[in-house]
Amino acid sequence: MFVKICGITRIEDAIAAADAGADAIGLNFYPESKRCVTLQRARAIATAVRGRVALVGLFVNAPFEAVDRMDRMVELDLLQFHGDETPAFCARWGGRVIRALRIAAESDLAQIAAYDSAHCVMLDAAVPGVYGGTGVTGEWALARKAVEAGGKIILAGGLTPENVAAAVEAVMPFGVDTSSGVERAPGIKDHARIAAFISAARSIRNDKGHSRGDQRP
Repeated sequence: MFVKICGITRIEDAIAAADAGADAIGLNFYPESKRCVTLQRARAIATAVRGRVALVGLFVNAPFEAVDRMDRMVELDLLQFHGDETPAFCARWGGRVIRALRIAAESDLAQIAAYDSAHCVMLDAAVPGVYGGTGVTGEWALARKAVEAGGKIILAGGLTPENVAAAVEAVMPFGVDTSSGVERAPGIKDHARIAAFISAARSIRNDKGHSRGDQRP
């Protein structure tokens, strides 16, 4: 089970995620987010845990040049696009993309096929006017349909240590992602909750992604 802890803003939280067995951490570069990090902070965090976890940069409608600069300066492993990025834009980065899509109805699942070049697709809750990070629980039944259709799916949206095992059992995704579900305040992680989340996520055997060893990019 691939587990990503997103919205990391502090070195100590990145280390706690790595120590607890996370596969990836997310560094948010969206200026309007409470969890946005500067280039300097991102580089410091990356240096502290490089080689222990995959480094994922989160962007929302950023220009190609801005993404490219952060990618090179931080030495990111994966790029997560959480806005209105087109399939053509995402394809410029090859198989290093996690494309986050917000789903509210079964018809929304048709978007997934357009991003076939992506490393995987993240399905998040749809909240009008908000690009993720809401803490709202996603539509697990719809996510399960995407998995059954053969999608390599990371489930996100309102996941916590208390509900992630049920989510994994219901959806059987490739991976899970959380941010606010393991926080004491926006951008401030609770280390005990990080460990509890990862343990709970891996408590359900999942043939889509139960073996942590082959989940790195």
